[in-house]
Amino acid sequence: MKYCAARCIPVLIQQNIDGSNFFNRSWAEFKVGFNDSNGNYWIGNDRLSLLTLSGVSGRYKLRFELQARDNSSWYWAEYSSFTVLGESRNYMLQVSGYSGNAGYDALGYSNGMMFTTYDRDNDPYTSSSYNGNCAVLNGGGFWYNKCSWCSVNVVRGRRRDFKWYTTLLRTSRMWLTC
Repeated sequence: MKYCAARCIPVLIQQNIDGSNFFNRSWAEFKVGFNDSNGNYWIGNDRLSLLTLSGVSGRYKLRFELQARDNSSWYWAEYSSFTVLGESRNYMLQVSGYSGNAGYDALGYSNGMMFTTYDRDNDPYTSSSYNGNCAVLNGGGFWYNKCSWCSVNVVRGRRRDFKWYTTLLRTSRMWLTC
């Protein structure tokens, strides 16, 4: 099953409309994906891994569209290489080649990290608070590295807040492109 064929149709991976606690989900839920009637969405880690491991020449791009909370301006970040390994590797992230106008390479900080949820801790965070788990601390699953500069799945107002590096967000989207 290939979503990006010769015409290269972008595939929505994630959409966080409002920074609510919608992404505070279990490992099993992130594995298969979820959505709601407001437009919040996660494609599912199994599908994401399958797509990026079997893609066109094995190379996919990842594109973020980020709407700032303070002025509603839209920013973008793109990664020329994006792969998510399978569940046996805890959906490890491999990402590189940042470009865009979003400023800092926020997702690059998570390169090589395994996916973490509140019920499956794979991050290197070691604080005694929040069980040393970034998903518990921030309220959403993601590829955390002590915790994250790319906080697009977290609860607004929680520790790291719903933001890209220092830009507070109103909305975020992640797209898989060829």
